[in-house]
Amino acid sequence: MKLAIVGGGPAGLYLSILLKRQDPAHEIAVYERNPEGSTYGWGVTYWAGLLDKLRAGDPESAAAVAEASVTWTDGVAIVRDERTVHRGDAGFGIGRRRMLALLADRAEELGVRVEFEHDIAGPDAAELADADLVVAADGVNSVLREAHPEHFGSTVTSGRNPYIWLGTTKVFDSFSFAFKETEHGWIWCYAYGFSGERSTCVVECSRETWTGLGLGTLGEADSLHLLEKLFHDLLDGHELIGRDRADDAAQWLTFRTLTNRVWHRGNLVLLGDAAHTTHYSIGAGTTLALEDALVLADALRAPADLDTALTTYGKRRRAELVSAQSAARYSAQWYENLPRYMRLEPAQMFALLGQRHSPLLPHIPPQLYYRIDRAAEQLEPLRRFKRWLGPRVARAVHGRR
Repeated sequence: MKLAIVGGGPAGLYLSILLKRQDPAHEIAVYERNPEGSTYGWGVTYWAGLLDKLRAGDPESAAAVAEASVTWTDGVAIVRDERTVHRGDAGFGIGRRRMLALLADRAEELGVRVEFEHDIAGPDAAELADADLVVAADGVNSVLREAHPEHFGSTVTSGRNPYIWLGTTKVFDSFSFAFKETEHGWIWCYAYGFSGERSTCVVECSRETWTGLGLGTLGEADSLHLLEKLFHDLLDGHELIGRDRADDAAQWLTFRTLTNRVWHRGNLVLLGDAAHTTHYSIGAGTTLALEDALVLADALRAPADLDTALTTYGKRRRAELVSAQSAARYSAQWYENLPRYMRLEPAQMFALLGQRHSPLLPHIPPQLYYRIDRAAEQLEPLRRFKRWLGPRVARAVHGRR
């Protein structure tokens, strides 16, 4: 087959590796519009289960990713200047730029043609004309998908809270949170290490807090200075790092959740953020994109015609994503309703932070939910009842709207 993969992110590069390993005779080109090494986004997170899947797909790139990653096991939260520690499963962080370089090197080693600074303007581009399969791995703003919006049935929902993606020279050895109350409302930060020199910091707040603090009008340098003062105890005097555009406005965004009714049209198939997005607060975006690549490669391996393979891929992944998309939706809503939980003691608040994916939590007073959750840890029947009740309460409330 001749394959054109538009977009040199983790999903597109990893798919090229998997398909080239399946059949070295495949002619595969990856077209990335940006210069090599220019990615923005600091670090990404993943958990041990992904490494197991990557090892099965391609042991060499999995080993390289694992070696370049850092690990943490604890969660730390600073709430009203009180520090709380939560023991949890091991998590991993890796620089996005480092991951992309490793995957690009592995792809080229296998014979994939990776072309940087090569923009594909649309589905009629000459580079795609004779491809047997075109993979749209060009992100949430996919030009290939947007050429046929009615066919794919794309839906985009914007979140309420502004957020900004930053780096810092503080190296965190745990996944850390800080919640700060200002005269304009709460502002908070998620922070995690991704190398021995840098960490990621994502800062989020309500629209009212963002406006009240003047973050919508400050230049990047002044914004970073203000955030450094607010989160001084989390950062231990280290600086925050933006885009090095001191005179420009800081790049605050609102998260867009994308879904698509179908994932392919003819020989064009969606992959990664071009197909779906999940709120960053569950730390699963890169994992889900790489899992897309694994499932698509598996579907293409089967002895079936192309349309059947792409249909199988889309149905399977849409079904597998239901749980993650639900968790992401509830997680985003938890932060959008943060003041509801901030009257709790810091340890209790942090416990409910870990329960933010629950469909039951929004419908029960936080203090009562905390007590039920503690009791459920000791009583298996109560734990089963809690799992059973949550989705039913959520459906009942949704049905009344």
